[in-house]
Amino acid sequence: MKVLLINGSPNKEGCTYTALHELEMTLQANGIQTELLYLGKKPIAGCIACGSCMKTGHCFREDLVKDIQERLDEFDGIVIGSPVYYSAPAGQLVSFLNRLFYAAESRMAGKVGAAVVSCRRGGASATFEQLNQYFTICNMPIVASQYWNSVHGFTPDDVRKDKEGLQTMRTLGQNMAWLLKCIESGKQNGIKKPEYEARVRTHFIQDKYE
Repeated sequence: MKVLLINGSPNKEGCTYTALHELEMTLQANGIQTELLYLGKKPIAGCIACGSCMKTGHCFREDLVKDIQERLDEFDGIVIGSPVYYSAPAGQLVSFLNRLFYAAESRMAGKVGAAVVSCRRGGASATFEQLNQYFTICNMPIVASQYWNSVHGFTPDDVRKDKEGLQTMRTLGQNMAWLLKCIESGKQNGIKKPEYEARVRTHFIQDKYE
């Protein structure tokens, strides 16, 4: 069992990393393999709605998004970590996630997901809610903790003083490891993934004269 942890902060070992690392150590202590992905500081192109991924299963751009799309079967869980920028995730991370999830929606189903947020003071809950939307639209069970998954601080040293925040990360790691093991046990005992109906898509445009 393996979990991909995505560090969506431009700071490689900043506050977001500090929270993810606490979670990562707990997962490893519970026998779960991890991979920590740092997106870097270079811009990540957003989705241009070309639709080519619907034919190929991955984005046409030769970048990190395509690399992860092609490796998705390696991961049983995905953790998304982000700092708070104007009560929202980092723009670079949003571009990455929009392309990653849109092209590989059906392959996300059944993987467990969790969001982790770091902020100096406010905006954590709004960012947390936005990140969770990626999971809820893709049939992914969301892992909970003892509190909303956020840490507070302006520097990594500040975060390391946030005892409740770090404990929340550890509890999240324990819960994720437990759920992954339960799912694996179910597979070994013949419990199959759900079989879904063909997707129905509707819109709500109405004639103006009606």
